[in-house]
Amino acid sequence: MKKALEKFQIPSFQERYNAIRNQILEHPDVQKFLAEHDDVVNKEMVERSLAKLYEYISQSSECCNCGSTEQCTNYLKGFIPKLYISQNMIDVEYERCKQKIIEDERREIESMISSMYMPKDVLSATLQDLLIDDESRVIIANYAADLINHYKKTGELPKKGFYLYGEFGVGKSFVLGAIANELASLRVPSVLVFVPEFLRELKNSIQDQTLQEKIDFVKQAPVLMLDDIGSESLSSWARDEILGPILHYRMSEQLPTFITSNFNYKQLELHLAETSRGEVDVVKAARIMERIKAVTIPIEMTGENRRQSE
Repeated sequence: MKKALEKFQIPSFQERYNAIRNQILEHPDVQKFLAEHDDVVNKEMVERSLAKLYEYISQSSECCNCGSTEQCTNYLKGFIPKLYISQNMIDVEYERCKQKIIEDERREIESMISSMYMPKDVLSATLQDLLIDDESRVIIANYAADLINHYKKTGELPKKGFYLYGEFGVGKSFVLGAIANELASLRVPSVLVFVPEFLRELKNSIQDQTLQEKIDFVKQAPVLMLDDIGSESLSSWARDEILGPILHYRMSEQLPTFITSNFNYKQLELHLAETSRGEVDVVKAARIMERIKAVTIPIEMTGENRRQSE
């Protein structure tokens, strides 16, 4: 029995300790650190710091490029350990890995864009993804590039955005999202609003007393993007009490406003003149259009319906 047990003899604590100690001290990164700090580090400091050194070698000290910090195997997901000397001890501090930095920057950019009912593909759009296949898209791409470059040079936003009009599905909303993302990368916040749903929500906001708060949030945005204006079933209340005050404020404060529509200026004015109840008021429609023209530059966007071709 004794001979049989000797075959399975468990190593002593000292043997295990020495094995781990050797593993730590033979680690290339530890050896490099000790060599770089040879003028400070001594044997006693190393012995006192073995636990911290073991913490260090038990993790990846380089970004593993796993594509997501959720897949990270380090103690702190998205952080890599670094050795440093503090109070006569070798200690471990943590800094963000490349993947963590990318994800944090992405979240920060996303936080710069407030969206109301905009599709996800629009919110992830970039100018690099804009297909340049006709003259109108060249004009739009150049305008957007000039806007971004102007802000980079001067730190000032344009007083006017543009009024982008064209057929359904040509990519007008995509352009708004791309510009919003470019501005977000420069830490300029934007508010993107899908107008039909926004107006429907405001009707419900009358009861919960958040109407004015939501209107103020939209009209005071540093950059406002109103998507698909003219496709809504318009009431005189929405025109005169919502769109009118928002556009008047933008005009008065000279805040950049971007608008998309299936209608050109003239067609939109006709749409604004007639409410869903059949009421016609050309004067109020003209007043709204005066404000839209004051805050935008009209650009027609042509091309095929990309939603049908997908």
